[in-house]
Amino acid sequence: MKPRTVTFIDLFAGCGGLSEGFLQAKNFEALAHIEWETPMVETLRARLVSKWKHSPDDALKRVIHFDIQRTEELINGNWGTDAKSLYSKTNHQTVVAKGLRGLVGKRKVNLIIGGPPCQAYSIAGRAQDKDSMKYDYRNFLFESFVKVVKEFQPDAFIFENVPGLLSACPGNTPVTKRIFDAFRRIGYEIRTPELLKKAIYKASDFGVPQNRNRVIIAGVKADTAINLERLYQEIDSLREKSIPSTVRSAISKLPKFQPLRTSVRENGENVSHRLIGTVMVNRHEARFHNQRDIGIFKQWIKGQMNAGTTATKLAFYKKLVGKSSNHAKYRNLTWDQPSPTIVAHLYKDGLMFIHPDARQARSITVREAALLQSFPNDYNFIGSQGHCYKMIGNAVPPKMAMQIAKAVHKELASNGN
Repeated sequence: MKPRTVTFIDLFAGCGGLSEGFLQAKNFEALAHIEWETPMVETLRARLVSKWKHSPDDALKRVIHFDIQRTEELINGNWGTDAKSLYSKTNHQTVVAKGLRGLVGKRKVNLIIGGPPCQAYSIAGRAQDKDSMKYDYRNFLFESFVKVVKEFQPDAFIFENVPGLLSACPGNTPVTKRIFDAFRRIGYEIRTPELLKKAIYKASDFGVPQNRNRVIIAGVKADTAINLERLYQEIDSLREKSIPSTVRSAISKLPKFQPLRTSVRENGENVSHRLIGTVMVNRHEARFHNQRDIGIFKQWIKGQMNAGTTATKLAFYKKLVGKSSNHAKYRNLTWDQPSPTIVAHLYKDGLMFIHPDARQARSITVREAALLQSFPNDYNFIGSQGHCYKMIGNAVPPKMAMQIAKAVHKELASNGN
């Protein structure tokens, strides 16, 4: 018997990490992906063509470049003057005219997946904001997710975010209560705010070479035979079967670089490292570092500073830089452990992601960041180096997504309509 194909819509799709995992799990078909940042849109469209064999026209149609906050326009099309000026030239005319509803047509949407931007929920982000992000609009982007679920009535949904969501309290009301109440009003069951504490998963538990914690909010339609706790149990069982992975297994075979004694200017850019050998790998280019940081990278790794106390690290920083800091500025990856969480901040600098080989004295490349996120080698990221670091840091690790997808498919195929 042929396995049931589960159709899905991906909201806040980014460069496609969550979609990639679901498609890798097989027996899934993505009807639409919604994303508002251009480099991510172009990256995902290119992936649909190169890997998943969509025509360029079909990829243009399925990856919708639009601001999800304008949810009614997104669903129904007939975009107003302002929307047309922003998006009509970057989208398929079918979508411009008829929106998501026109694209989906009479097809049943079985599943909706996505992860709204996490900055407002991030504990680190809240610590840096004078109002603890209580008034940040991104606290309420889940409302657009709810509206799309209400419109298409899928059997289930998967909502992914950072653990900080569990303690976020915009408007002095816990966001978990807001989310629980919003889905309950439209006929969907999710875990209570108290039980969501048991829905935190580590990417490394699913074979991703990275310590990355995420909350997975699964939701099921109340009037179906789909069982919410049985779905979570299946996710748990797949986690227990996964084989651990490390930085070494992910990136050690990539071509190496050596630091130059003096940086040079080439093709309008500063260059501080040279590739060893002639093998070229897409998006595997060493970013520029000044001579001071190159020296610090070498000493940091050789001195095994990662193992030092905070006081030792800060003293080391003051000795080499000549000024004090309240926070550690440097950190290297360790060969035989998973990587720390790959973050979007990488687009600013890589000082907290120093390559573990002291001889190379550099931070990780775009390709290395992608491999540590479990993106396949052939995933082509489109945009500037900064955009690529940002989209990779914001993505869901595909390997983690694939395991969640397998659990979802098993429950939906066995008990769905």
